[in-house]
Parts: sequence; C-alpha cells; structure tokens
Amino acid sequence: MIVSAGKTEQLPFAQPIGVGLVESAMHLSRLVLFDRPDFLLFVGSMGSYGAYGLFDIIHSRRASQIELAFLDRRAYTPIDNLITSEGLEIADETIVNSSNYITSDKSVWPKFKALGIGGENMEFFSVLSVAKEHNIPAGGVFIVTNQCGPDAHEAYMQNYKEAMERLQRYIKEKLKI
Repeated sequence: MIVSAGKTEQLPFAQPIGVGLVESAMHLSRLVLFDRPDFLLFVGSMGSYGAYGLFDIIHSRRASQIELAFLDRRAYTPIDNLITSEGLEIADETIVNSSNYITSDKSVWPKFKALGIGGENMEFFSVLSVAKEHNIPAGGVFIVTNQCGPDAHEAYMQNYKEAMERLQRYIKEKLKI
C-alpha cells in the first residue's frame, strides 16, 4: 500500500491519508483495518536540516517526533519519540522528524543533526506508528522541497509541484511502481 499526505502532495498511485500527525494516524488506521497491506510505503516531501539539497531523494524507515522545546531541554516526554520499522533494510538511515509545526529557525539544525535527524515531514512518525501497531513493515521515500528556515513555506510552495513530478518519476523508474 502506498500512501501520501494528500492535499498538495497527491500522486496517482498513492492514497491520501491527511496532513499532520493526527489526520494521518486516524485515516491510515482506518485504511489498514479494512485492507491490511503486506508493506506500507509513505511518499512525500521533506524539509532538510541542511544535510540534503533541493530535490534530493531520501529513503528512510526511521522517524522521530521531537518538538523544538525538547532540543533546548525545556520539555520532556515519557513516551518513545523514535521509531524504526523492522523487516526492511535501507542503506540511508536518516531519521525523519515529524511535528505539526514546521521548523523556521536554522540555528536548531546542528541539534537535529547530532541526533541523526536529516529533515522533517509532518506525517512519517504517525505512519510508522500505525505500521508498528499492526505489525506491517514500512518505509518512506521523500523528496526535499525546502530547507527548514524562515522561508520554508515559501520555498515549499514554489517547489512542491516540480518535486511531486520528480518523485513520481523516481518511484516509477527506480521502484518500478
């Protein structure tokens, strides 16, 4: 099963599950309950913390859910904030962070990089969480649309159409889907 956030990130072979942590978890849970897949692939955009350039393609099976206050030790969580999908080997072990908020401060990049986190996507942590709950191997294929900084939204809006075209081409050619 191939899924994407939807809205601006629609691909003809992917089912939209919603934007952000909550929508994506609710809609994906419903999908896998009624049509359990053998494998779950999330495809979408990613903002980079500087390690990746515009339109780079990233594969991952690891996601975190870290809020900025956690990086500054102004918050903590009693729940696990890192998840890895089992049953899938990917050479690039970049962790993709998920939050309902977009990072707009470049000064936090080194803190994310120190944790092995290369960028952010709002839904991926939810996708891996749902997959883990249902014992479904999962992964993600992302295309960088912007650098996480003060102009992240404007860059995303400027680049997402071309990014989705490139991502669609990549998935068809490289992954044979």
